[in-house]
Amino acid sequence: MADEKASALAFTNQNAVVAMLRDTYLSFSERREALGLSNPGTIDNIAREVQKDVFLTNYMFTGLRADLTKPFSVAPIFQVSHAFSMGSQGLPPYTFAALYGTPKVFLQGNIDNDGQLMARANYRWTSSFVTKTNAQIAPGPGQAMLQVDNDYTGKDFTASLKSINPSMLEGGLTGIFIASYLQSVTPSLAVGLEAIWQRAAVNTGPETALSYSAKYKGSDWIASAQLLAQGAISTSYWRRLTEKVEAGVDLNLQFAPGMGGRGGGLMGPGMRKEGTTTLGAKYDFRMSTFRAQVDSSGRLSCLLEKRVTPIMQLTFAGELDQFKQQAKIGLAVSIEMAGDDLMEQQERAAGSSAPPPPF
Repeated sequence: MADEKASALAFTNQNAVVAMLRDTYLSFSERREALGLSNPGTIDNIAREVQKDVFLTNYMFTGLRADLTKPFSVAPIFQVSHAFSMGSQGLPPYTFAALYGTPKVFLQGNIDNDGQLMARANYRWTSSFVTKTNAQIAPGPGQAMLQVDNDYTGKDFTASLKSINPSMLEGGLTGIFIASYLQSVTPSLAVGLEAIWQRAAVNTGPETALSYSAKYKGSDWIASAQLLAQGAISTSYWRRLTEKVEAGVDLNLQFAPGMGGRGGGLMGPGMRKEGTTTLGAKYDFRMSTFRAQVDSSGRLSCLLEKRVTPIMQLTFAGELDQFKQQAKIGLAVSIEMAGDDLMEQQERAAGSSAPPPPF
């Protein structure tokens, strides 16, 4: 039996076609290594420097807010928090949250006073492969959501497979499935594509869409562009002006059927074109961070985060809509009740080489 297995493996190794494919792959891998390519990140975060770091869209709030956080451990990370809000749009009056993280596992859950539950569970299978699960349960029919992401991070590429509300209970496959791939082709340029397959019900046909992406990284600037489904175009540009100042601009163009002119131009008859441009800047000071942005719809926003003491932070947010003549403000205080023992744990964890949790 051992001789039969050895002869089969010898035939595979000595096969001319297999040898040619192996040599081609090894030659291609050596050329990729010689280029010195780095991982380009994911398509979801292709404009992260602008949309998540500089712009304050993810930080904006209104009304009064208070966050009380109690960390119990640093390695592993374990903490609970209580969030209170009043007069805020989109934030519940009370939310309880808990967080746990190790180099392999990340768990987070929160529940508000209305009974809406949100949970995240991430697991790092290997140093390159991570699975992320996000679930949401809310009172009322049709309010449940399940999302599963699988990200594989290579040396010079990232492949992702995402599913939203997948189901086989109706006798067929339903849900939304998104596959994306981003590859570095030079030390500065990365290109990728994203495919979407969705099916709302078994008695309806599936819908597909394909998007293209590109990202170019300079010494102190990054530019990205995406050609989305149905003709939408999204571009962004980020630049580090000084060591503590960053700026970014984002442009979104959408083409949709409308009541255009007779000829319709290059986009066809009856095509309506809409666009939004956003310009923002971020200033990092020693104990505070200031963000400001303005867009073409007439909205001016700013956000100031000020570290008052090592355990207390104040946040001020304001937004002024010039066209609608509306103004919104928000004020928040965040308190982290950490003891001296946790400070010592943080100092020890800073010198550790362990990877961070798979956030």
